[in-house]
Amino acid sequence: MDRLSYLVRRLLLVIPTFIGITIVCFSLTRFLPGGPVEMRLMAMRGMGGSGEASAAAAASAADGGSGGVTEEYRRELEAQYGFDKPIYEQYWNWLVVNRMGMKLPSYEYPNKTAWQLIRSRIPVSVWFGLASFILTYLICIPLGIAKALKHRQAFDAGSSIVVFVAYAIPSFALAMGLKMLLCGTLDGAWDLFPLGGLSSDFDSDPSFWVWFKDRAWHMVLPIACYVAGSFAMLTLLMKNSLLDQISADYVRTVIAKGATRRRAIWCHAFRNALIPIATGLGGIIGLLFAGSIIIESIFEIPGMGLLSWNALIGRDYAVFLALLALTASIQLVGNIISDVLYMVIDPRIDFSKK
Repeated sequence: MDRLSYLVRRLLLVIPTFIGITIVCFSLTRFLPGGPVEMRLMAMRGMGGSGEASAAAAASAADGGSGGVTEEYRRELEAQYGFDKPIYEQYWNWLVVNRMGMKLPSYEYPNKTAWQLIRSRIPVSVWFGLASFILTYLICIPLGIAKALKHRQAFDAGSSIVVFVAYAIPSFALAMGLKMLLCGTLDGAWDLFPLGGLSSDFDSDPSFWVWFKDRAWHMVLPIACYVAGSFAMLTLLMKNSLLDQISADYVRTVIAKGATRRRAIWCHAFRNALIPIATGLGGIIGLLFAGSIIIESIFEIPGMGLLSWNALIGRDYAVFLALLALTASIQLVGNIISDVLYMVIDPRIDFSKK
């Protein structure tokens, strides 16, 4: 019952936490300079505006506006974006009326809502996120276990060099290096993988197996960069956690009672060593949807990370805030999942005083 009440309290805390995050970010988009109204006015003054904007600027200039834009037209733009209302009313409309901004039209692509743009990018980020997540855990957990069991031996020293080198290389440097060496961009380099994108251009609809192989071929280098980012941290976390459990008193007690060292490690120490891994699982779930701005930009992957970056630099706050609300929700739910896994792995946890 204590566990159930603890989970209920954690779920109830999600609501004020989400509201706090979104209020702060929403307020920043309204008070920071360089918003969508200013971007539109800059375009109308001849700084990269479209034909429609230039025509509007000419009309405004005919009305005697300074710099081709009248104050009346500025107020019309603010009303168009909903910025003429009090900040609390704007937030309410965004959160409730427009479903966390999902129903709002994009400032950059007015014919599409924020949700339509996000929905088209979710499968891409989930593809890469899930593949990276599975490969990371399949590699790092066994490697961390092997390093713990062979502590201070040649395998531990050699694998540590590889792990720390991979950790020291920035993701953008690794991505650019792999692209130059394995995509045929330099004379004499191997042309083994495509430069970017998600799939090849087929003359007709390919079979599932052909499509799957082509997608996997395009995903090799981006996933390698994804995995390298968390490779060292997770491996060392698993190793150090298992070493701490092996040296604990309860393991020596199990061995003293007649159990073999192998049984003490795999039946007792290993389960407890997974607790730090489980507690970080919720944060990784959020990354499945967030994507990576750098990797997606280098490999031209139309995922969530690239969409959020383009929305931010283009001041498309409708899309940016909708993405923020989605990723914040997923992250908060991921934290709840971490708590549940924590309780499953270690049933001894007592929440009666929390």
